[in-house]
Amino acid sequence: MQISSPIDIVYLWVDGNDDGWRAKRQNASALLSPQGNQTIARFGNVEGRFRDNDELRYSLRALAQFFPDHGHVYIVTDGQVPAWLQTSDRLTVIDHRDLIPEASLPTFDSGNIESYIHRIPGLAERYFYFNDDVFFGAPVQVNDWFFDGGFYVAWSDDPEVMGHAMQTDATSLENASRLSKKWLDTKAEAQSSTLAQHQPVHQLDAAYTHTARTFAHSPRPMLKSILMALEDEAADLFARVRSTVFRSWDKPTIVSDFVLRWSLAHGVAQIKDHSHLYVATGDALVSTALAQLTAQFGQLDFFCINDTTDDAMPDDPRLTQVRHTLAQLLPTPSAHERVNPSFSRFWHSHPSSANIGSLVSERTTK
Repeated sequence: MQISSPIDIVYLWVDGNDDGWRAKRQNASALLSPQGNQTIARFGNVEGRFRDNDELRYSLRALAQFFPDHGHVYIVTDGQVPAWLQTSDRLTVIDHRDLIPEASLPTFDSGNIESYIHRIPGLAERYFYFNDDVFFGAPVQVNDWFFDGGFYVAWSDDPEVMGHAMQTDATSLENASRLSKKWLDTKAEAQSSTLAQHQPVHQLDAAYTHTARTFAHSPRPMLKSILMALEDEAADLFARVRSTVFRSWDKPTIVSDFVLRWSLAHGVAQIKDHSHLYVATGDALVSTALAQLTAQFGQLDFFCINDTTDDAMPDDPRLTQVRHTLAQLLPTPSAHERVNPSFSRFWHSHPSSANIGSLVSERTTK
């Protein structure tokens, strides 16, 4: 299949090193009820989840190197902008308040935030959603990610998710698998009952069969129309994830789990064995993993460098090693980098449509 329409790029980005933002996070945590604190997921409010180790800069360099024909780039942030970001008619910064109702802010749960990104004005039907620690690692062949009417997804290399009961000490993605299974099983049972009564129904392609694995930390190919439809069909799941302040063990993950399983069940997605590598910076073997990344760079469809150094200071040698490796692999600045950053790193008040153009050019082509 030849895809001629543009494929946009959406990033979530946060700089957890910013004092103002940190104060907001600490205040939000202090305001949580005891019950709210008990529902925070494992690793749901740790430093590594929010730290900026320059990953976005290098992910944009990888994007420019391996997918130069991409569409518009959107960076979704909480009133922040990197000091190095260059004005461009191919890039727009989207503030949380442009997407999320004021009464639901602030939120520090990426699962909550990503449930809104399909609402970005002008977003193309096909787009890739990225966390800023995810990178293309080889030239992008669009047909390896999208097919006519759908997209490809990849399983992670993690062990299977054991058991169906929710677990307070499980990761959010493990519990997301369980929640998706429950919703899809219930939907399949209701469909079977409706068919038995000879009533019309929006059918799954086949009886839902759950695969007890999590999905790879990857660029997520998405179809905007699917997200729009699921906002109505799975309104209960969207409402639950949109109620969070921090990532919670008992709430679904829409984009990184449920949408992918729903799409597989309906034939909108297919599994593809993309070559990939996952690097955890807090792992004792991180140096070995980074050496493997260096050796395989240019042959990996994608890779993720997940900041799991939750006890680290900004000058931690493990974080320095990551930056050094990325600088060696991706030395060429993208068009989105300023040569001499000289303006304030953050917006301390919400940028209006009248002044946002002084920082980031608005999109004019869609």
